[in-house]
Amino acid sequence: MWGALLRRGVRGTGALRCLSSGGPPWSQVVSEAEKIVGYPTSFMSLRCLLSDELSNIAMQVRKLVGTKHPLLDTARQRSLAEITELIHTAFLVHRGIVNIGELKSCDGPLKDMQFGNKMAVLSGDFLLANACASLAQLQNTKVVELISSAIGDLVQGIYYENSKSSEENCLTDDIGISRWKEQVFLSHSALLAKSCQAAMELAKHSVEIQDMAFQYGKHMSMSHKLHSDLQPFVKESSTDTMAFSLNSAPAILHQEFLGREAWLKQIREAQGKGNIVDYKKLQEAIKAGKGVTSAIDLCRCHGNRALAALERFPPSEARDALANIVYAVTRLP
Repeated sequence: MWGALLRRGVRGTGALRCLSSGGPPWSQVVSEAEKIVGYPTSFMSLRCLLSDELSNIAMQVRKLVGTKHPLLDTARQRSLAEITELIHTAFLVHRGIVNIGELKSCDGPLKDMQFGNKMAVLSGDFLLANACASLAQLQNTKVVELISSAIGDLVQGIYYENSKSSEENCLTDDIGISRWKEQVFLSHSALLAKSCQAAMELAKHSVEIQDMAFQYGKHMSMSHKLHSDLQPFVKESSTDTMAFSLNSAPAILHQEFLGREAWLKQIREAQGKGNIVDYKKLQEAIKAGKGVTSAIDLCRCHGNRALAALERFPPSEARDALANIVYAVTRLP
């Protein structure tokens, strides 16, 4: 995505639209962005990894290392995008590790589940090691520092999530929306924001432009997380109650409006035998409050801040594609 911004940042036309006008669905946005970049964003496929043609191209590009050929700069942008995706995938794989102590007999044989955990750890470590090796090959100290700090942010954010989670999925302390934003930045936004900044560093843009790229990545990913948290409360097509986290943005905002004690009372009233939460009942209680509408407003607020950062870049197809991503993640009823 950011490869497109770097290559087309001074060409093309187009104006940013306001969020109230809506936008195309997510799948269409991604498809259009892929056409600008020139390759699918999901590069992790066996066909790509084992392709002789790609291997030959990579070997030829390596010969340019140490020269000033412009092709090398293009390859390093693409490499940064793949490094970011590798890191993201590695952490997703690691998050797939199951708690053996919470398994039930219907989940499968214990031996198989333990083997699955080992594979998740090894696979995630393998992807992360490859990402770090590729990061060093970019030969840019600032970029290495940025992405390394993003990995540290991810670890800190995920550690905090795991340390505060409980089997009953209940809140363990009084978390406000400000604290929620801090946690989401660490576990979701830091990698994209710092990768966007690193892309501008590789392209030798000014510190000001790098900061605008950081702001876009940060606020777009915050909007994306809010959009995801809102789905159980705004989706009308599903007849079944969608599972949601009691630490999601609508629930956190609902608690702020309602008050801590009243919120805990609603949770207790929604609990049945064995402390199992009736999410349908709790969902209706949250919908009846101000948490959902406030989360929608917050989603659009971050979307507007992402668009404001994009305004600092010249009009281009790439800028339009990045704006469409914002429109897609702020497309709510």
